[in-house]
Amino acid sequence: MAQPKETNPRKRRGGFRRRFSIWRALFNARLRNYLLTGILVTAPITITVWISWQILQFFDATARHLVPAAWYPDIAIPGLGLLVVFLGLIVIGALTAGFVGRLVVRTSERILNGMPVVRSVYGAVKQILETVLAQRATAFRQVVLVEYPRRGIWAVGFVSGPTRGEVARKLEQPLVNVFLPTTPNPTSGFLLFVPAEDVRVLDMSIEEGIKLVVSGGIVTPSDNKAPAPPRDPATAPDVRLARPNAVAAADD
Repeated sequence: MAQPKETNPRKRRGGFRRRFSIWRALFNARLRNYLLTGILVTAPITITVWISWQILQFFDATARHLVPAAWYPDIAIPGLGLLVVFLGLIVIGALTAGFVGRLVVRTSERILNGMPVVRSVYGAVKQILETVLAQRATAFRQVVLVEYPRRGIWAVGFVSGPTRGEVARKLEQPLVNVFLPTTPNPTSGFLLFVPAEDVRVLDMSIEEGIKLVVSGGIVTPSDNKAPAPPRDPATAPDVRLARPNAVAAADD
């Protein structure tokens, strides 16, 4: 009768340790994946709710200082300050549309323009707001690629319109204004005057372009469209942007 072979205790313990190491690695990897997934799911919602709550609290605190205490309820109602500020802006806009309102605005602007430092800040802020609000249909109209900072390296930019004024007159060629944002803060960047034929227009929306810049290329918009035919380098990417400055100025 054959006797069973004796197993080596060291080998048995070594096999158990290897299996335990594999199970622990798999368990740690799964926990790490669950943690990252939880962060990706909860972080955008939490940050959005927190920012929205901070904005509501800011407007509520502002409205409490602007509205008399007898008119403001003692109970804290989230969003009431935002509603008060919104209605106040509508009333101010309606009053400004009249003769007396325009007279008050002109007088205030005359006083502000007489102050050495304040007039620079006021003029810059007013020009930016008028450009963004009054001409919002043409602000950031397209997402484009430009070769920056040298040939062969491409950067994502946003077209704000055709180049006009003294810059276009001095350079004497069709140019476009391209805002080149920085990553991950797209509110800062560079203003480039790029020849229209050197701009490559992308099909993605402005929101998708901003997400691409803010994420540092991690969030890439999906390309579901068929590849476009090759462009003629001699033609401009957009006939609206490639117009000569004189023609564009005449249209305005």
